[in-house]
Amino acid sequence: MSSKTHLNQAIASHLIEIKAHEKPDKEILIFEKGAHGEDILTYKDIYESSNKIARLFLDNGLEKGDAFAIFMRNHPEFVSCLYAGPTIGAIATLIDPRTRGDRLKYMLTDSKSKAVIVSDECLPQLEEVIFDLPGIKQVWVVNRPEHNLPASPLYPSLNETLEKERWEKVPQQIMDVRHPFQIIYTSGTTGDPKGVMLRNNRFGLFNLITRLVWKYKPDDVLYTGLSLTHGNAHAVTLVPSLATETKAVFSARFTRSRIWDIARKYGCTSFSLLGGMAAGIYNMPEKDMDAANPVKTIISAGTPRAIWESIEKRFDVKILEWYAAVEGGFAYKPPGVGPIGSFGKPLPGVLEFKIVDENDQKVPVGECGELIIRMIRGETKVDYLGKPQASEEKTRGGWLRTGDIVHRDEKGFYFFDHRKGSELRRAGDFIQPDHVEKIIGEMETVREVCVYGIPSEQGAPGESDLVAAIAPFNGAALDPAVIYEKCRNDLEPNFIPSYIQLVDEIPKTISEKYMSRFLKNEFSKNFDNVFAFMDYK
Repeated sequence: MSSKTHLNQAIASHLIEIKAHEKPDKEILIFEKGAHGEDILTYKDIYESSNKIARLFLDNGLEKGDAFAIFMRNHPEFVSCLYAGPTIGAIATLIDPRTRGDRLKYMLTDSKSKAVIVSDECLPQLEEVIFDLPGIKQVWVVNRPEHNLPASPLYPSLNETLEKERWEKVPQQIMDVRHPFQIIYTSGTTGDPKGVMLRNNRFGLFNLITRLVWKYKPDDVLYTGLSLTHGNAHAVTLVPSLATETKAVFSARFTRSRIWDIARKYGCTSFSLLGGMAAGIYNMPEKDMDAANPVKTIISAGTPRAIWESIEKRFDVKILEWYAAVEGGFAYKPPGVGPIGSFGKPLPGVLEFKIVDENDQKVPVGECGELIIRMIRGETKVDYLGKPQASEEKTRGGWLRTGDIVHRDEKGFYFFDHRKGSELRRAGDFIQPDHVEKIIGEMETVREVCVYGIPSEQGAPGESDLVAAIAPFNGAALDPAVIYEKCRNDLEPNFIPSYIQLVDEIPKTISEKYMSRFLKNEFSKNFDNVFAFMDYK
């Protein structure tokens, strides 16, 4: 390793090299694999593997400013690939491992990625589209032994590079914290996702939030099953772990059935959730040992208000609620501070929040409007890849336009109401989907519930008929008549769904938001799995 005097720990790859020099053998990241054991990474492991990949990039013509895609679940190689990028100034395009077809093709084309590093379980999805992507010059496959999949005859294995004992070391080539680091795509709940260009200085922002908000202690153990292709896993788990030397545990994917067993095995004191996940955990059958776990804090974005206190009591935990988007903005509510259901207040001294109507006029306390945000110091900027007009519109007037409809109470606490244009109203009442989802989710056979609206059959402007899309546990039989009886007994009349839609799985964005537009599309095409309330009156 080279001299450390020139390194800047605000750049991710620099920090890894510094830590590898200071504490090479410290075990910092654990990738648990269930029955297949675990992979443990030290700082030295991360530095050496990422440097080997940086050398591989250079030897294959990948240069500063070029984009490459990481397309895999949470495996150790993900971290190595991620930090190989800033070593040479290449830009990592992070792609949700569930992506396929036209959406996958769009992201690889839009990002202008020249190479893809793909894990063996995602390779079939890539092979569906690769021949339509002439811009992809190189594909490397990560072969995971626990998958027991054959090596690809068409593409070289990254394993061979990582297993090398000798290679020509690559010195850090980027010194500017403003140099692009990653491309993360928005959820795309209403259309094609946009690639958000993040720069190396985002790493420093994550460290600031760790000090001011997460406040991890040296003996904490962090956990996440959220995809490393999503900003949450970086902001809450990966970056804080590496920067503060706090051990972190990762699963290849989120697992509601094993999450508490993992926490007990590794002594995890904190884990991260997104709204739909909290409901999934709450819907699991209760056990006598639910509260017997080492977790102190769940760091959650979008905890359903209806089950918030029940989760805290049942599992003996506290919820730290927060709000952010990949484009920017941040608010949080520490455990036990402020009202249940609020996502808190903006980061003090850093951000200014305002709630406005359609004419950009500030609305009174208690009234709903769009949340707009700006930096107190510095420029409020969003860089959508290849979309300068959309970037300018997103920060029109110097304010980040979130598209989220919220309200604020008299003490300054903010509450999320709905995405702009997606509110549910029925017979004059605004419907809280999470309340309906809670009631249906209490049934033992129900794994996931997504309540959404379709235009009212009566044609009332702005009114919706409610659809409850329901996925079962492990193929269990769902009886619509029993579900409706539960709704009739436990819900107010206006909250009872008009239709039950039975599905195998509810489609989600990378940020675990339910993608109701796909459910709506399926609803309109396939009535075999749709059951109307009138059939059970």
